[in-house]
Amino acid sequence: MNLPARFLAFFFHHLYHGFAFAYDFVAAAVSFGHWIEWTQATLPFLRGTSVLELGHGPGHLQRILLNRGLDAFGLDESSQMSRLAHRRILQSGHAQVNLARGIGQTLPFAAESFDSILATFPAPYIAEARTLSEARRVLRRGGRLVVLIAAWPKSRILQWVYQVTSQSPAEGVATLKEKATALLARAGFKADAQIVEVKSASLLMVVAEKTLE
Repeated sequence: MNLPARFLAFFFHHLYHGFAFAYDFVAAAVSFGHWIEWTQATLPFLRGTSVLELGHGPGHLQRILLNRGLDAFGLDESSQMSRLAHRRILQSGHAQVNLARGIGQTLPFAAESFDSILATFPAPYIAEARTLSEARRVLRRGGRLVVLIAAWPKSRILQWVYQVTSQSPAEGVATLKEKATALLARAGFKADAQIVEVKSASLLMVVAEKTLE
């Protein structure tokens, strides 16, 4: 890992933990205010009413899912993010908060608990065999795993920033699609990787369905 990559890994680790209070500000700044718009682009791909979000962060999508009447659950390993999300959900008027501390490789849920699993801009853990095995275990038959992998901003300034900070994948779209679908196929999913266009960016979305054994 080169020096810029090590610095970014260090920065994002602390942003997600000790400096979690600044996460919303940083996310808004690096996306020119489009972060929530990008993550909301995943919603049309969800199936069913019971949704687990991996890496719920400060709770924006949890609030949106609950506002839509869905049975939303969230998992995050950061205690700081859990507190932020818990407070945001309660302040939104929802009495029930379904958040759990944990990691994607060991999900604290029974088999076939969810219709959909959602992850937006997840860390590399999402591609680990154990994570995908756990996701498949807790999904119901025909359930979906929806992952927003990357964004290519349409703003020239943001394009430059993302290139400098290595936030845009170095590999081409076709290669990323091929790798993602092959990885998920080995894990027991039928996957479709596609580009979703929103006003401010092109988003790489993977929609994977649990196949029958």
